[in-house]
Amino acid sequence: MKKVYTIGRYFRKKFGEDVYKVPLSIQGFTCPNIDGTVAKGGCTFCLNESFSPNLAKPSKKFYLNPQSGSNPLLEKQLEQVRIQYAATSRRLASKYGVKKFIAYFQSFTNTYAPLDTLKALYEEALRQPGCIGLSIGTRSDSVTEEILDYLKELSKEKEIWVEYGIQSIYDETLEAINRGHDSANVKEWIQKTRERGLKVCGHVIFGLPNESEAMMLDTVKASIGWGIDSIKIHPLYVVKNTALAVDYLKGKFEPIDEKTYIKLLVESIKLLPPSISVQRVTAGIEDDSLLAPKWCRNKHMQMKHIREALKRAGYIY
Repeated sequence: MKKVYTIGRYFRKKFGEDVYKVPLSIQGFTCPNIDGTVAKGGCTFCLNESFSPNLAKPSKKFYLNPQSGSNPLLEKQLEQVRIQYAATSRRLASKYGVKKFIAYFQSFTNTYAPLDTLKALYEEALRQPGCIGLSIGTRSDSVTEEILDYLKELSKEKEIWVEYGIQSIYDETLEAINRGHDSANVKEWIQKTRERGLKVCGHVIFGLPNESEAMMLDTVKASIGWGIDSIKIHPLYVVKNTALAVDYLKGKFEPIDEKTYIKLLVESIKLLPPSISVQRVTAGIEDDSLLAPKWCRNKHMQMKHIREALKRAGYIY
């Protein structure tokens, strides 16, 4: 039996002990696909206030973008880094005995801000007890040479990852989900990131509108060819108050079924070279906001079925 090269195994091999990611969600960050810079409304599967009036914030709500002349939220953001990091790292240390952590800037587009704000937030995270590095979730159309050069300097002493939403290599799919950029843009910035010696994690979604099984596997193959260091794969699921929910309720979108998803996931893992780690193999949501598919509601059962399928294929997850 082969062991799937998970990110946990990568960290243990490199640092000699467990390393856990601490997710951070910082106020004031948004996305160029939400604020109208590259598109309006966000990706069709994304729950955001531009689509749902129920989520609307006060009109004077401040959002960052790379051209923001000042950041009135900075002190509050720095406090959020400290509070969120402390709470989660203490919980993980108590439960698992872990001592090293990666600060994971997770929600929205975490390079979509002036560089001085990014430096302040990233460096505040790195000052926290046990923090050995960063993982920064972003879009390929929201990074710059200057940001990558800065991260390259940080990487001389810290573990630095950039997480890009690849989703699909097919431009017709990216257009259908209102992504706001094409696959050539993703390829370009993944390669620029790798040229600086930074670690890249690529996010891939199975079950996007009108994609065949072959197309989904093509995205995995292309991502490998672009030089990613790690991969996250998850199914497309439908939540309330999204553009995708409208299509689903009108019968215009059929979510991927669990059997097909797991089959494709196993095939994808078979494609991965030994150097590429796996950070995620599924996703879902366990509340009433989930419309479909229902199998995404119970992550425990998802993982049970995935482990069983991988075992039949000769892998231990």
